[in-house]
Amino acid sequence: MKKVVLNLAVTLDGFIEGPNGEVDWCIMDEDMNFPAFIESVDTIFYGRISYDAWGNYEADENADLAEKEMWNGIHSKNKFVFSSQNRNDENAVFITADLITKVNEIKNQQGKDIWLYGGASLIKTFINLNLIDVYKISVHPIVLGSGKPLFENLSDRIGLKLMDTRVFKSGVVELTYQPE
Repeated sequence: MKKVVLNLAVTLDGFIEGPNGEVDWCIMDEDMNFPAFIESVDTIFYGRISYDAWGNYEADENADLAEKEMWNGIHSKNKFVFSSQNRNDENAVFITADLITKVNEIKNQQGKDIWLYGGASLIKTFINLNLIDVYKISVHPIVLGSGKPLFENLSDRIGLKLMDTRVFKSGVVELTYQPE
């Protein structure tokens, strides 16, 4: 069975973006080997706002080869958008109802794991419905003081078991957990 993997960057004080939506603090080191993560999934779950911002994003023509390859890898995946809006989109399937049923159907398909890309509202929904199988949280060495928190308004406490840690040259620490 496929797993839903939340792979997400957070600040040391627990924010996934700054007060104005900024993510310029997010570090992408070579030693993180993000292409290996991209290769480990064949499906991406988006909320509509995140999909509209990033689902079809094209790297600037002056971007380096690694960034262009990363976006090409991301765009090669099956994309599902969870939204109240139903749209026809040649690059994604929009899911407007029966979220739990649809997620379980996708998880039961053959293939690689699923990246829960987000945004914040979709992530919170998945957390509250216990639909995340792996929490891969990269803590970045910066404190913003305000912004959009990862964990807020949870319906229940979540027990997690630490499965792995990795420390990168930038000081980013990746923590991998599974729900208990």
